[in-house]
Amino acid sequence: MARIHVAITAFLFSTLLFGCGQKQASVAPDGRVHGVVTYVTDGDTVAVRFGGTTEKIRLIGVDTPETKHPTKPVGCWGPEASAHTAALLPPGTDVYVVRDTEARDRYKRLLAYVYRTADNLFVNKELLAGGWGVPLSIAPNTAFETDFAAASYSAQQANLGLWAHCRG
Repeated sequence: MARIHVAITAFLFSTLLFGCGQKQASVAPDGRVHGVVTYVTDGDTVAVRFGGTTEKIRLIGVDTPETKHPTKPVGCWGPEASAHTAALLPPGTDVYVVRDTEARDRYKRLLAYVYRTADNLFVNKELLAGGWGVPLSIAPNTAFETDFAAASYSAQQANLGLWAHCRG
């Protein structure tokens, strides 16, 4: 039964990304979709190429301070969070992405969990564990909500990142 679920998830993800007539994404046996980072927009948004299509991905469950919002000022620790995400995911980095329940946000960005292929680093969680951002839980995409809250709490207790620099 689990294999059927994975196959259906992989098919739906590929169809969502590419439609019926375009090149399909590389799908791992566990349903993760393979892609390559093309650029980092800011601390919680990256662009990933899947086959012949590039998608902006909003990392689920993490909110880093603003750096490029058209109407909001640059937030405390925002440039540092963006630089950290760029260091974790330089252009050309192989990644796997996994969707949760809701596919896209109101800006049409793909909502996903991102893992670096080389070492299976869970990027969303890493950003919280290092104090680069804060948890952002928006139902129904809450599969890792508890893990993210725990990672952020540990960073806060250790006074890491924005927890050390952005009090007040």
